[in-house]
Amino acid sequence: MPFTFKQFHIDDSHCGMPVSTDGVLLGAWAKLTQARTVLDIGAGSGLLSLMAAQRSQAYITAIELDDDAIKACQHNFNASLWSERLMAHHCAIQDFIADPLSFEHIICNPPYFTNGPQALSASRSAARHTDTLNFDELLSAIKKLLSQTGTASLILPSVSLQSFLTLLPRHQLNLQQIVDVASVEGKSVNRHLISLNHVPSKLDSLKAADQIDAAETVDALSSPRHSHLDIRTKTGQYTNMMRELTEDFYLKL
Repeated sequence: MPFTFKQFHIDDSHCGMPVSTDGVLLGAWAKLTQARTVLDIGAGSGLLSLMAAQRSQAYITAIELDDDAIKACQHNFNASLWSERLMAHHCAIQDFIADPLSFEHIICNPPYFTNGPQALSASRSAARHTDTLNFDELLSAIKKLLSQTGTASLILPSVSLQSFLTLLPRHQLNLQQIVDVASVEGKSVNRHLISLNHVPSKLDSLKAADQIDAAETVDALSSPRHSHLDIRTKTGQYTNMMRELTEDFYLKL
């Protein structure tokens, strides 16, 4: 269903993954205001790219595999105020050859289900399941395409977080920050905003030399900045933190 924000409009009618609170959270939270180049992996309708364009002066490259989604993405880019800074590529991230060779910020709302029932819609199933982009492949792409001082920002459900984090040492990536997100105050956390960067060079060289194992690497890097966010109050209103985070986007805030 088409969705209008304060400064842009999204037509996601044919996308497997429509506009969602998760996407808005990630696009508003990612620390990309100083980035000059941004890569959006699995762009879908282009929501994250358009939010990045509104928040920064960056040139943004969007990667999308699905045929219908890339058409919607390009349409939304063309209709925006920032079309000259937005470029959509119809391909898998595994096949993407970057120019420039690295990006100062990478943003991704990735597929996260490794099993369980598939959606009736093939495009929605592909957007939600890791069949076309598993965590190992995603982290490999981030490692390859993230600039040495860059940051990658993602959102993941709680059920997938641990399996994702255990792969970080293999790719010499570091958990920099994590925000535990609950849908309602007092309820259990059900998703997490996370940021990654490259492992500092000293630990990277030790790992390469097999002087520390994966578990020790995790221990050595286990001090990310940690915080909490509730989306709604118990009465159903957005919390102050949520309002402050998203007020530049949602029409009614």
